[in-house]
Parts: sequence; C-alpha cells; structure tokens
Amino acid sequence: MAATALPPLPPQFKSIQHHLRTAQELDKREPVVAYYCRLYAMQTGMKIDSKTPECRKFLSKLMDQLEAMKKQFGDNEAITQEIVGSAHVENYALKMFLYADNEDRAGQFHKNMIKSFYTASLLIDVLTVFGELSEENAQHRKYARWKAAYIHNCLKNGETPQPGPMGMEGESFDAEREEPGSSSVSSGGTTQPTSSSTYEANTIPTSNFTGIHIPPGAHAPANTPAEVPHNTGVTSNTIQPAPQNIPLVDPALYSAQSAGDVRLTPEDFARAQKYCKYAGSALQYEDVSTAVQNLQKALKLLITGRE
Repeated sequence: MAATALPPLPPQFKSIQHHLRTAQELDKREPVVAYYCRLYAMQTGMKIDSKTPECRKFLSKLMDQLEAMKKQFGDNEAITQEIVGSAHVENYALKMFLYADNEDRAGQFHKNMIKSFYTASLLIDVLTVFGELSEENAQHRKYARWKAAYIHNCLKNGETPQPGPMGMEGESFDAEREEPGSSSVSSGGTTQPTSSSTYEANTIPTSNFTGIHIPPGAHAPANTPAEVPHNTGVTSNTIQPAPQNIPLVDPALYSAQSAGDVRLTPEDFARAQKYCKYAGSALQYEDVSTAVQNLQKALKLLITGRE
C-alpha cells in the first residue's frame, strides 16, 4: 500500500497507538485486518477529539490511508461487506488467542506468546467497529490482556507463571517498552515519537477466572500471526499444526426434506449467508471444524426453516 504519511500522533490518541502499529505489522500479511485496525483507530479518534488542529490533521491523513486501501482492495468482500469482514477479523483474533492459550497451557512462556495475547485483545477491540462485542469475545479480551500482563511481569521478576486460567489479579503491562522496535507509530518509513502506553491494572476487573471456559485449540500453523523478528529468540517456527477433530455431519441432514409450508424470511437468508461467510473465512485459516459446523447450520436453516 502506498501509505500517506501520518503526522506525529497527538497525545490525545495515545490509546490507539498500538492498534495503528498492529495495522502496520499486518499490512503485507493481512491487509484486511490492517484496514479494520485503522478504521477502529479512526472511529475511536473521532470520538476522542476531532476539533483541535493537530487531531484533525492526523485523522484527515488516517482517512486518506483508509481510502487508499479501499481503492486497492475494492474487490475484496471482506472490505466491501461488513459481515465477511467481521468474520475475517474475528477468526484472525481467535486464531492468535488460541495459539497463545496453547503455549500458556503447555507452560511455554516467551515474548511471542505474550505479544499474541496482547495483540489478540487489540483485535477484539477492533471488532467493535461492527457492533457490540459478544459476551464471549469481551471475556476473551479481558483474559488475554490480563494474561499478557501477568506472564510478562512473572518473567520480568524471575518467577514461573502458572499455566491456564486462575485467580486474576491486577497487573500492568507496558507494551510500548517491551516490544522490540516499538517506540513509535511510523508510516512510510517516517518515525514519530510517542509516549509509552501502559495497560493499567485498574482497567482489568478483579475477578476469578478459575472457571473461565476457554477451550484449548489446535496450534496455529507455522505462519501464525504471532511471528516476531528472529532476534527475540523465539522458536515458534518449530510449532507444527496438530490434527483437527472434524465434527460428524448430522445424518438427519441427508434425509431432511423441506416442509411444504416453510417460507424463508429475509432474516433467514441473511443468517444462512452469515453462516456460509463464517465457513469461508474459517477455511482461510484451515479451520475445518468451524467450517463444517457453520455449513451444517446454513444447510439445516435452508432445508427446514429452523436453526
């Protein structure tokens, strides 16, 4: 993308600097997710301050970047259709979350998995451009941010983190200081200094996560979005994808017949389309189980008129 250079990030926009840096990191690998990261930053920035000259100038340049991306990827359904874009971003965020969660449960603590937890939480923020977060995603976001802070602080203090869900306590994770080469939000090779961004402990509710239901997923492929520069010492490229548990096709679907009086409403067609889009997005990440489940839901709805 021939990005329009952004001016220095105004101090008022400190809360969106990591979403903008995530967009830069994903520009080549996942341009759709990068686009929505910028859209989230744009919408959030407008709510924070759209009147002062420096903020207006920054938002104007950011809007230019979004328009350039829209032209470049105008034939991509994930850009032109929100339902496809939502599924794409959600699948990517959860893929990253499950990679970090697997590493955590296996007791494999390293900077790559900390970054994966934290970035997954940022991408769940981005899902709010499509509407209110589901309760499950809101829970994942809280858990991922807390885990990033907890594991980081344990390693920094020479302590061994406890794997998996546990009692959640206040932690503070300075993502700006801990990520290599992340002292600024840059664009087009230009560096603009910004202040550090600490995820404060009081932004995480103090609650017990011992019973949290976060199922461990298969390891992400070797090209997991959590890739970081080699100088981190991370050996994530040795991770191999685990066999997937493919759900059985519901045998009732083979013999199901549409009743004569079944009339599908526009809402039914929209839901069936949503399931098909979710299935297509899941296949982009070789998640066969999720694809099969969503295709079965769509087929059942279209045949019987019921979910």
